[in-house]
Amino acid sequence: MISVSSLSFPFFFTVNLGMHILIVNNTSIPVKQYGGTERVIWWLGKELVKSGHQVSYLVGQGSYCDFATGVHVLNHAIPFNQQIPVGVDVVHLNCKVNETPKIPYIFTLHGNTNDQNPMDINTVFVSKNHASRYGSDSYVHNGIDPGDYGDPGLDQKRNYFHFLGDAAWRVKNVRGAIKIAQQAKIKLKILGGKRFNFNQGIRLTFDPRIQFDGMIGGAEKNNLLKGSKGLIFPVLWNEPFGLSIVESLYFGCPVFGTPYGSLTEIIHPSVGITSNSLSTLVEGVQHAAQFDSKICHQYVMENFTSYQMTKAYLSKYETVLNGQHLNAQSPILKEIQSIKFLPFLP
Repeated sequence: MISVSSLSFPFFFTVNLGMHILIVNNTSIPVKQYGGTERVIWWLGKELVKSGHQVSYLVGQGSYCDFATGVHVLNHAIPFNQQIPVGVDVVHLNCKVNETPKIPYIFTLHGNTNDQNPMDINTVFVSKNHASRYGSDSYVHNGIDPGDYGDPGLDQKRNYFHFLGDAAWRVKNVRGAIKIAQQAKIKLKILGGKRFNFNQGIRLTFDPRIQFDGMIGGAEKNNLLKGSKGLIFPVLWNEPFGLSIVESLYFGCPVFGTPYGSLTEIIHPSVGITSNSLSTLVEGVQHAAQFDSKICHQYVMENFTSYQMTKAYLSKYETVLNGQHLNAQSPILKEIQSIKFLPFLP
């Protein structure tokens, strides 16, 4: 292991040498149900260890991890630099902290902002579209660990579609997913919400073809995805990445979504359709059989696994360890969004 704090730049660091990476977030790990960011940083740490590096976590209370060198509790009342363990070479922030790290670091923005405050110069975004909206070209696609999902059941009989996301979050547009299902006359399982929700106007629908399965994860979610013909994902915001898209494709499910944020970047025509037209998505769902489940699965294995994600992050670590910034200037949101929801047309 190399301790960068004792070195003077310029110094060419190669990721072939074992590093000690500190991954920071303000929630606990491992996640028990959905938790996109928590699963991403878990998969990243696991893959880094497999690649010969050490990983420590500075995360929420109650966390534990069997492959990490150390698991520490992030305390926002203490100066951040005092919480960095001895021997760490690079810090990977996934949340804001109270001071800039004194050693090489990167910061991954997992969500959206809607102000024009400058971002950290070492910001990494989670898709090309996400980065471009801030005038940046620094991004790393999220990747899943296939080991957490197992057999995708590509030859299994399928008899419904699914929505995957927090149904209480209105930008995820579960109402739109239900409209698509009703007009296409198909069965829809909503993974991530309940039938009664005050944020959604108390009652969404009593249609017997619409089933609410609540916030689920692990083997229960995997088994439901194995039985699905496709993901209906008509989001009404600029989706930064969309982990549920990759999860669904892994199980051979084509995706039918709106063309916002990363969706047109991730949903290749061979694995799904993007449109903000209800009627176009209804027609697409009705012809879901034209998509090959094996192609959907292989597309993920070749582009969106934790191996590819980790390889890309190692390149980012190498850049900052060599004294360079990830962006030429601090990224700033190019255009503030004035409307709450992006259009969803008839």
